[in-house]
Order: sequence, then structure tokens, then C-alpha cells
Amino acid sequence: MADYVEFKHIEKVFPGVRALKDISFKVESGIVYAFLGENGAGKSTLLKILNGDYMPTSGEYIINGETEHFSNPKEAIEHGVSVIYQERQIVMDMTVAENVFLGGWPKNSKGLIDYDLMNGKTAEIAKKFGININPKSKASEISIAYQQMVEIMKAINRDCKIIAFDEPTSSLGDEETEILFNIIRSLQSEGKIIFYVSHRMDEIRQIAQKAIIFKDGSLVDVVDVEKTSDDELIKKMVGRSLGDIFKELKRNDKIGEPILEVKNLTTHYVKNVSFKVHKGEILGFSGLVGSGRTETMRALFGVDKVLSGEILLNGKPIHPSCPTDAIKLGIAYCPEDRKEEGILPNMSVGTNITISVMERYKSKFGLLDFGKENKTIQKNIEDLKIKTPQQETLITQLSGGNQQKVILARWLETNPDVLILDEPTKGIDVGAKSEFYKIICECARSGKAVIFISSEMPEIIGMSDRVIVMKGGKISAELSREEANEETILKYAMVSMVS
Repeated sequence: MADYVEFKHIEKVFPGVRALKDISFKVESGIVYAFLGENGAGKSTLLKILNGDYMPTSGEYIINGETEHFSNPKEAIEHGVSVIYQERQIVMDMTVAENVFLGGWPKNSKGLIDYDLMNGKTAEIAKKFGININPKSKASEISIAYQQMVEIMKAINRDCKIIAFDEPTSSLGDEETEILFNIIRSLQSEGKIIFYVSHRMDEIRQIAQKAIIFKDGSLVDVVDVEKTSDDELIKKMVGRSLGDIFKELKRNDKIGEPILEVKNLTTHYVKNVSFKVHKGEILGFSGLVGSGRTETMRALFGVDKVLSGEILLNGKPIHPSCPTDAIKLGIAYCPEDRKEEGILPNMSVGTNITISVMERYKSKFGLLDFGKENKTIQKNIEDLKIKTPQQETLITQLSGGNQQKVILARWLETNPDVLILDEPTKGIDVGAKSEFYKIICECARSGKAVIFISSEMPEIIGMSDRVIVMKGGKISAELSREEANEETILKYAMVSMVS
């Protein structure tokens, strides 16, 4: 008999927010179910209920005929449920093997931890799925992509019958993503129940058979992926198509003089990079993972050392040796990895917004003017439509899209001339993306030079006034809006190279 999970009339209410409204559906083993919906639609909340992170306000979930109410994730794991969240849950000071066996380290006949068994089993899992990773390496020593693979190896090792993946490819390159898909297909063939949360339609089509669509905490529909077009899926999620979203944007038609000019920039990671970005322009940067886009921006922001070349801001040479220098010069950078490099996880939404301009709120006696600071915070919450119960809420309690808005608010408060956005819509839903696009266009209309990095072709094409394509640490093409299409961008990203 096939395994199954049935949700019956699940409700979840937080202070001031009804996160889930009468959710009822049933899933069976051997099928990959995609969870689709905007941030805040209820996808992650339902998974956290299944995982024992939250208790439902009302309703129940039934696993193979047994009604369950897990009070914590450990209890869920003991009953064969594993949820792999977008934010990594690994211990950096432990080895890969120690993380894979976390919560259940085996012991030998002498009662000591059996490291040989842990290392051997971890190596077997890695070999089976083609993961090139050393079980004895510290988690802090491996890439973000492989840290995510360690999370997945934990679920495999536990042999759970229900496995949920929450935006698992957000930190993976193409090679790691293909490994992940092979793992999921293998788990599916073994009769596991698979939930897969993603905002990337190409991934959904590759890996899922059914799509469960949420909107504003309610269940909209359960559909066959193969029989449903992308536009139909998006319309069910947000009420309009992606093409309509780009057409509705108010673009800047008054692009001015160059603000930032880069000449033959060379670092340890990129070579002879040259480009200009103008006042009021959105300059898109496209390319495959590892092409040098992020590394170029890190150099402009004073993170990576510039070996040679020149950076001009408003016609004058600049030499930012650290982010503080770049900020003072009028350059702001929203990084790709918001958890590690963007948010301050132990601080409130409000503090995360004002932290870069805190001096502005100090009196001559060194005391903070909390009233003035609160007005700034509230204005940003309203202007950027940040969904938070209150400004004192910890930023980690917000959805990914709202965390990203907070980071953007922080940098907009510095009033930069150049705003660098590195994968700003990564891991957020179509509805939140639409809001981001409007904010970005508004920044350009206000006269800021915007550099926009994205791995999503429709986004780059729909947002950019010009597109720079990178490959192998060099610029391979510069395309006008009229020239930029998926075929041309992909050609320069994969094949061609400008010398």
C-alpha cells in the first residue's frame, strides 16, 4: 500500500496574521509535488507544521492513517519526516560526516563515537549520487553549494519517507542542481513522498508531476504540471502573467551621463573588465554561475583586491579598499547570499534597516534619537511594502522576499549614486518580484545608476536597458535592449568570447 499524507482543514494564526486558511488535500508516495505561491502564501508555514516547528491553530494532518501533531522537528524525524529549508541548518565547526549524522552519532562497542562508520556511510552516499565531497572536511571549508548538499545528505541518511525541499537550488550551480534532481528522482523511484518548493518554473517542469498552488494562505488548486502552462500557473498564483508584469513597469526614458566607468578591471577572479553605467540606467549582468559577475561587483565594493585597471565615479578615479570606503563614495551593494552577507539575524527589522546610517540619529551627546529613527523605519516599511508584524520583529521571522526588501531599504537609506543588486529576486515569489521590479525602476527614475545581476533570462531581458554578458571572468558581449533575447545571451554566456 502506498504511503500518504492528508491535510485536513489546517489553520494557522499568528498575531495579526492568518497564515493558513482551511487547507485540505492529500498526497501519495512516488510523486513529486511542487508547492507554488507568493512569499507569504503559506507554503513554508505548512511545511513547518508538518516538521513540528509550528503547531496548527486548528485542523490535523494524517500520515498513513495516523493523526499526528509533532511538537518539534526531532519528533517529526523520528516519524520519517524531513524538511530541508532554504536557510542551511548545519554546524560550521563540525565535519561533513558529523553534520550528516547530527542528532544520531553512532557508537562502537566501547561506547565511543564511531567516526569510521560515519565517514564511511557519508562517503557511500556521496559516491552513490556523484557528490564530490570529503566526509572529513569541516562544513566551514566547503562552498555554500556543498553545504546545501550536506543538508540533503542528512535527509538521505535518515531514510525518511516524507522529504520536503524548500528552495533547494537557491545556492546551487548547474552541476549541483543536476545532482539534486538525480537524488530526487531516485527517492521518488523508492516510493518517497516528495514536496518541492521553488519559484523557478524550469525546475518545476523538470522535477515535479503535480503542482499545489497557494495564495494568501488558501489552497487555490492542485494541477498536473505537464498539462498546465507557465502563464496558467502564474495567473493562479498572482492573477496576471509575467509578460504583463514587465509591460506594466514605469521605465525611465531619460538616461543621463555615465556615473560609473570601469576600465580594464583585473582581480584574482576577473580580467580586463570594462563597462559604463549611466544615470537613470538599469544595466543587467548575465552569465552562468562562476562567470565573474559577483566577483566584479565585489571589487567595485572594496571586498576583493583590484590588481590593475581603473574605476571612475562621476569622472573621478576611486580606490575603495573596503565596503566602508565604497559606501562613503556612494556605492551600495545588496549581496546574493542574504543570510550570510546581508541580514543581521539576531537584530530586528528596524535595526537592519538603519544600521548603515545609525550616525544620522545620534545627538551631539551621542544619544540615539529613537523617534527620528522610528520614522525612517516606518517610512521604509510602508514604501517598500515590507510585511512584518512590527518593526521590532526579528528579521529571521520574515519571509525571504521581505528580508530582501529590508536589505534594499538599508542601502537606499545611504542614498547611493550606484546601486548594485546581486540576484535580488533569488528565492522569492512572482508577486514579490513584481514589487521589486517596481522599486528598481523607481530607483532608476530617481537618477540612480542600477547594476542588476540575475540568472533568470526573462528578468534580465524584461528589466535591463542594456545587458553585459560574462563568461570565464571576462565580458563576452554588451547588448542593447533590442538585441537582448534568450538565444543571444545564452550564446555569449556559453560559447562566444570577446578578446
